[in-house]
Amino acid sequence: MTNHTSVRYFVLMGFSDDWDLQFFHVVIFLFIYLITLMGNCLIIMAVAFDHHLHSPMYFFLVNLSLVDICSISTTLPKSISVSLTNNRKISFGGCITQTFLMVTFVGSELALLTIMAYDRYVAICHPLQYRMIMDRNACIQMAAASWICNLIHAVLETGITFRLNFCDSNKIGQYFCDIPQLQKISCTDIKVNQILILVLGFFLDSFCFALIFASYGYIFSTVIKMPLIQSRHKVFSTCTPHLTVFSVFIITAVFSYMKPRSLSSSTVDLLSAVFYTILPPILNPIIYSLRNKDIQNAVLKLPQNVIYSIL
Repeated sequence: MTNHTSVRYFVLMGFSDDWDLQFFHVVIFLFIYLITLMGNCLIIMAVAFDHHLHSPMYFFLVNLSLVDICSISTTLPKSISVSLTNNRKISFGGCITQTFLMVTFVGSELALLTIMAYDRYVAICHPLQYRMIMDRNACIQMAAASWICNLIHAVLETGITFRLNFCDSNKIGQYFCDIPQLQKISCTDIKVNQILILVLGFFLDSFCFALIFASYGYIFSTVIKMPLIQSRHKVFSTCTPHLTVFSVFIITAVFSYMKPRSLSSSTVDLLSAVFYTILPPILNPIIYSLRNKDIQNAVLKLPQNVIYSIL
């Protein structure tokens, strides 16, 4: 790979050249990072120590929290370090690693949200067969498949991207190594790369979107037929957090990657990436905590459950 490029490191875009604004950025990002870690870790511990939550829905929620922790840890610590040291350099190998991890975790988030939609479909539309369909082995296999598929996808996209030549500029117009920004500074024709990445993303994303929309189509048709208002309310209370998380993720991701060129600028690209990479991980535990009483109760009982498990 080094034979195809003269660039040994890249320079990331900073949020400001002013020290006061850099310090403000450090404080805000550090606060967001710690809150995100704490919120997602609380969900993981609450599910782990409460046997009432040992069900498929919460198994996938734990996986989602793990993805959120890994995703935000891939970008925020480096960005905080850049502002503290004013050293915006990232090595060529570091950039490859960051790109690979971001593609993996973003894809895994979409895959897990798709699996969670299917889980809700089975639970609501086929309640008598739920335990048989969503048994332990099926859940582990689906979670493992989502990770493996996205690892392969990340290898392909990262490999395609870093086969490009980087000759003239090494300044990335983003606070992390982002594939569209890397394509912009390449001195190679990127049409083939864009087509390959578009095809890969189209097939994977289309499959996930189709499954999610189909699942909720069947769910809503089932809910309408329910005679009791209480039953409808219970269904919506379990589906609302997932729909909210999915909407936040899709809106921020689509705006970041599919916004019109007329709206594209260094500032807009930077802010859209912040929403796309930071907003879902920090909002997911908040949304599930506010909308899910089981999670609320498990978090409140967490100290008691931890002490009981130790004793």
